[in-house]
Order: sequence, then C-alpha cells, then structure tokens
Amino acid sequence: MFLLKKKFSYIIKGTGHPLILLHGLMGNLSNFNALLDFFPKKGYKVIIPSLPIYNMPLLLTNIYNLSKYVIKLLIEIGIEKATLIGNSLGGHIALIIAKKRIDLVHSVVLTGSSGLFEKAFGDAIPKRENYEYIRKKSQEVFYNPKIATKKLVDEVFHMVNDKKKGIKILYIAKSSMKYNMSKDLSVIKQPFCLIWGKQDPVTPPKVAKKFHRLLPHAELYWIDKCGHVPMMEHPKKFIKILEKWLSKFNFHHENLLCKI
Repeated sequence: MFLLKKKFSYIIKGTGHPLILLHGLMGNLSNFNALLDFFPKKGYKVIIPSLPIYNMPLLLTNIYNLSKYVIKLLIEIGIEKATLIGNSLGGHIALIIAKKRIDLVHSVVLTGSSGLFEKAFGDAIPKRENYEYIRKKSQEVFYNPKIATKKLVDEVFHMVNDKKKGIKILYIAKSSMKYNMSKDLSVIKQPFCLIWGKQDPVTPPKVAKKFHRLLPHAELYWIDKCGHVPMMEHPKKFIKILEKWLSKFNFHHENLLCKI
C-alpha cells in the first residue's frame, strides 16, 4: 500500500514489529522489493519512506534534514522501537536517528552504509551526458554488472542529467561525506546487524570491519560475489541472514502478549 499523508509519502505493508527500509542516494523504493514481499508474511510491518531528496529547498538539502524527515514520519504514524534497515545513504540516516532518538529505534541493520567512508559516484559527475559512462559507473556498483539493467541505467542517467536533481545529489553527497560518524559510534548502544558485500566497491570491506569495531553491539555478516546493494544482488541470502538475526529478539512473542 502506498500512502501520501500530508508531506510524507511511503509504502506500508503488514502488521507487527516495524522494519523501516531506507534507500540510498541513487536508489529508490524498488531496491527493497524482495524484503517488502517477504517480511509482511512473517509478522512484520514494513515501511519504506520515499526520501525527499529532490523536494527540499537547496540550502536545506543535506543528510541531517533527511534524518529529521524520517524522524517526523515515524512520530506522525506512531512508530516506536523500530528496526531501521539502511543501504548506503539510508544506513547513514539510520545511524543519525539511532544516535538522536533512542526512543524510536530498537535496532539497526546497515548494508553498504556511508557514515565512515564511501567512494563517490563521480566528482560533479563530469561525464553525466555520456550514457556509456553512466552505464559503466552504474554497473560498477554491483559484482554482477547484469543487475544494472537498462531501466536502472536509464533512471540514473535521467536523474543526473536533470540539472536541479543533479545539484541536489551533489549537495546530499557532500553533506554525507562531511558528516563522518567515527566519533559517534561508541555512544550508539542499540544492536546492529552489518550485512556486507565482500566485493563492495563503494563502501569496501574495510568500512564494514571499522563499523564492527567501533559499534558496541554489532554483528557482521558477509555475502560473497556481492557489491554495494546486497538486498538487490542476493535477496535470498540477505533475507536469510536478516530473518535469523531478527528472530533472536522474539518480536512475535511480544506481539502475542500485546494481543492477550
């Protein structure tokens, strides 16, 4: 179900413990299709916000304000103690929310998350009008270049060649790089699950290892032959890891007690 409520747009499906799925800068809601199909059937409420990357005033276009948007959405729809699941920029947003609003966040799943280091898509995207260049850069995100379908490449190509969108992408990317969280991680006490592609070229394995070292309560899982977007490239493996990790918290038992 897709909902537009006041200034918020999001997909919501299922009932139970809330999973908030946060997409990356060049990503979209469809990146999480496999999770949206699977987890509502297993007793979870899945919510995927559409991040307003292109809708904020230029001077307010930064990662901090994207985080505020998600916080306001969670409060608006009455979500507390959720599990945030973030890819790339979405992971960075999840980290900021977990630090600032302990009441809203039970646990966090990071996959290819920014926040410590990330390789930029391209400084100022110098060859944005070159379709082959965009195709190559899109393919490099994945271990298997075939994941970057023509439809996906077309979306990225049109996105970076829209002048207004292109500028906002750069503003968000720069704010993300400036907002380094290495000194913040030790105070974020929620449980973390790190699911990482062994061949991630954007946030390479050393980034996952550093997150694992700096976060007080983190578990690290690897997916081989996998790039920057594991839930797209290996959805079954990603779901298997995530479902097993979530099961330790007995959310369904808590839901049953609430009903009684």
